[in-house]
Amino acid sequence: MINGSPREGSNCSIALNEMKKIFEEAGIECIEVVVGNKNIRGCIACNFCSSAGKCVFDDDVNKLAPLFEEADGLVVASPVYYASANATLIACLDRLFYSTHFDKTMKVGASVVCARRGGCSTTFDQLNKYFTISGMPIASSQYWNSIHGRLPGEANQDEEGKQTMRTLARNMVFLMKSIELGKKEFGLPEKEKRISTNFIR
Repeated sequence: MINGSPREGSNCSIALNEMKKIFEEAGIECIEVVVGNKNIRGCIACNFCSSAGKCVFDDDVNKLAPLFEEADGLVVASPVYYASANATLIACLDRLFYSTHFDKTMKVGASVVCARRGGCSTTFDQLNKYFTISGMPIASSQYWNSIHGRLPGEANQDEEGKQTMRTLARNMVFLMKSIELGKKEFGLPEKEKRISTNFIR
């Protein structure tokens, strides 16, 4: 779990804690890493990672990489700022997904968003793009994966939001376990050699 909130005891943490309860009941190990309060800069497209296999900036992104590689699933949570995700979280995800070369196919992804009122859907869509470009199935819930609150702790009052998180976790557990069985029986989907087409030549 990557928590993009910069605040201790954040509403994002409340959402993730609801998911953790379900994961623990299912016997699934879960690690939460808070990045919203870290000094993480954005990608500069230097392409160092293409030869080194890691980002040129040796910070929390490179520490997250081996955890991501080992994981069967990834939950990314963000507060909503200006109808989009926390900029620090986006810088982290840009570099994490681009600089890591391990196969992410069939790792289950889930995005979680928290807002005072609006902007949840746009942020939800923004975060899901990291999964869909990586061959990662997206876990769904009974509603879009959002919870509401402005001041720390207010998300505890959003009973529907908390239930949405628990349902999301149960669906994610089912997907991860089903994919694990499927890999043993059928392996991963066949991959073609990557084709890159430039629009301007």
